[in-house]
Amino acid sequence: MANDFIDKVEDNALVRIWSEKMQLEKKDSLAKDYVSELWDYIRISVTQNSLQELSEIWDQWDDETKQLIYSNYGDLPYLLSIKVDERLFRALAQYWNPAYSCFTFANVDLVPTVEEYTALLHCPRLQVDKAYSKAAYVPAFWKKLMSITGMSEQWIMTSIKQKGECKCIPWRNLRDLILAHPDEKKKVDVFALSIYGLVIFPRALGHVDEVVSDLVDRLGKGVTHVPAILVKTFRSLNACRRASEGELVDKVSYRVFSQHYSPLKEIVATPRRDDISKENWIAILQNLKEDEVDWRAPWLIPYGILYRCGSFDWVPLLGIWGAVGYAPLLVLRQYNSR
Repeated sequence: MANDFIDKVEDNALVRIWSEKMQLEKKDSLAKDYVSELWDYIRISVTQNSLQELSEIWDQWDDETKQLIYSNYGDLPYLLSIKVDERLFRALAQYWNPAYSCFTFANVDLVPTVEEYTALLHCPRLQVDKAYSKAAYVPAFWKKLMSITGMSEQWIMTSIKQKGECKCIPWRNLRDLILAHPDEKKKVDVFALSIYGLVIFPRALGHVDEVVSDLVDRLGKGVTHVPAILVKTFRSLNACRRASEGELVDKVSYRVFSQHYSPLKEIVATPRRDDISKENWIAILQNLKEDEVDWRAPWLIPYGILYRCGSFDWVPLLGIWGAVGYAPLLVLRQYNSR
């Protein structure tokens, strides 16, 4: 995975022929007569870190500093303003199929994709060729923190704490560093590290885990963080339940926006209802019809699609805490092989 993972572009017709052949043979890689052996209950923790201080720091920054974040880390700061709908999340988890990493609503199968996450997070274009993977030789935690923060070894060693089985750095130490750091670039890097550790990859409340620093350190080497974030989504949902079968559908509906369009910015600005119960969400999702679904995210700009790894129709995606199986056959169907 250290090499470019988009290293070959194939003609759409060839991809379609391969896709149809695999779908005919394997029915989207879903084994015949598959029956889930998962339990009939669900446990979901929606506990979150307090992001108030992080948000206040962001609100106090000028446009120049904010632009530095956007240019280096994409639209991550918008995640600070997105409110998690606990009822919707609990309802969606009922329809997550962990065996094939997709949502199944009646006859509708939808899968989160690398391409959608790339567009959603508005990643810098320079970070699209190399997927994150843990290096054979990993520098010590304190060395990575020194590289990211620009602080002395003494400051780093004093700040590192042990939380259970993992080493962490408290958010309060990073907060004080962001507020007082004389280097604008390092201040922005520490802010990004805090978003990754508190929002995207939280482990111990109020702390940033050691493994997160490895990912942020590797970003400077031109890797893309998108597959790792997608893996986090899959692994979180895989702790939940539910599976059923799906069928091939042809419908595609999408609009095209410019590369400067920010879906996260629009999501934050769009008023959303928060008074729908979990039971009502379940009823809505149970009754979804094929013609009610946009099979492709409306903000997704047409680009290359990752659809297989060598001769394998399943692709292993690596995250900071492990790997998951990714089924591009479902992605191809969702995109209608475009």
